[in-house]
Amino acid sequence: MKSNIKIIFIGAIALHFCSCKKFLEIGAPKDSIVQSQVFKNDGVATSVITGIYSQMALNGYASGNGGSISVLCGLTADEFIGYNATREFYENEISPANTTINSLWQRQYQSIYAANALLEGFAEPNGITPPVQIQLKGEALFVRAFANFYLINIFGPVPLNLTTDYRINQIAPRTSVNVIYQHILKDLQEAEELLGEGYVATERIRPNKSVVQALMARVYLYMGDWENAEKYATLVIAKTGTYKLVSYNDIFLKNSQEVIWQLMPTAGGNTNDGNVMILTATPLTASLKNDFVLNAFETNDKRKIAWVQVYTNPTGTYYYPFKYKVKTSTSISEYSMVFRLAEQYLIRAEARTHLNKMITAIDDLDEIRNRAGITLIKNTNPNISQNNLLGAIQNERRVELFAEWGHRWFDLKRTGKVDAVLSSIKLNWQSTDALFPLPQVDIDRNHNLEQNKGY
Repeated sequence: MKSNIKIIFIGAIALHFCSCKKFLEIGAPKDSIVQSQVFKNDGVATSVITGIYSQMALNGYASGNGGSISVLCGLTADEFIGYNATREFYENEISPANTTINSLWQRQYQSIYAANALLEGFAEPNGITPPVQIQLKGEALFVRAFANFYLINIFGPVPLNLTTDYRINQIAPRTSVNVIYQHILKDLQEAEELLGEGYVATERIRPNKSVVQALMARVYLYMGDWENAEKYATLVIAKTGTYKLVSYNDIFLKNSQEVIWQLMPTAGGNTNDGNVMILTATPLTASLKNDFVLNAFETNDKRKIAWVQVYTNPTGTYYYPFKYKVKTSTSISEYSMVFRLAEQYLIRAEARTHLNKMITAIDDLDEIRNRAGITLIKNTNPNISQNNLLGAIQNERRVELFAEWGHRWFDLKRTGKVDAVLSSIKLNWQSTDALFPLPQVDIDRNHNLEQNKGY
């Protein structure tokens, strides 16, 4: 370790208590904690990684109170209508000074800092037992990859922080998306080797090998590496003893069999997105767009019945997502979904279509359509063209994954359809709106950062 011992424990402390101090630009440690204290036992080191997950669950990886990635990206796409403080996102007129943008950026760099701190600590002699160290190292690598994935898909090129050294991080320039993707894959490949098939506990709230493989499948899909996207989705789908598609009312329950990875809510409440999205009064943050509810679903689609509800009062009629059934309760029955099996089927269907494996691609798509109770492609259009099948898969992703972790927003961008779709429904849409602005406070403090075009 460097002469200035890194304050490893600050990651867990700051994440747990929602600190606003930026790990991206953290200064010289004032109250360094001796390495032997931080890594003296398994529990203290584990608290760093579990602190990251607690913070994700608390605020959906952004600012809380509606500022989750699911809500913000749904607003900038074509899923939600925004109200009050979220109007900037809904209108795609986001100010670099927006405090939610600052939080969205900051939360992910907090996770990266904590992960880097763990990885640096494990490189030195410590008191952690070998099995726990292997597990935590794998999780730290996954966390860093996961945070970087969301950073580049929201902001584009960003600083690639691989150290806790503030002298490097506070002046780091932006790194290209392609280079960061290579680092993401490197982290995930190492994490895959370190993590086992089983979950650390009986619940699915700590990443295992399947969680890593699920993210790898998604990353390869976004990179257009169809062979590896198919390979890694298949590795997850093949684990039929652990993962299976379940009924719509059961998917978002804690530890459902469709879950690959969930986040446990903090004590005293259920999920942040359930609390924000379920309407019991005139919406203050977001409601579903009428066009999505009325036109996106095919006739008799069970998802529309199970996952969309309506709230009406004298001010109007508002639709809202009902994937989570609990707005708030001290009895926790639902955990925040991050990865689930249905996405892996859709990843594999898309990859196989690009590989011209049309029959098996249709089979994967029909797994999702069959559960929805809608007509199967193999029965109605078995000779569908490659382009039409790709379109059908994107439509299926839209109605299966809506209001979940930005899928629709990212799909529009990665498939090159964002301008065509949003220019017709967003009054002031311009192509540069496909990336969020970098926080102005970071631009001001790090003169090596350049703002995204259009801001």
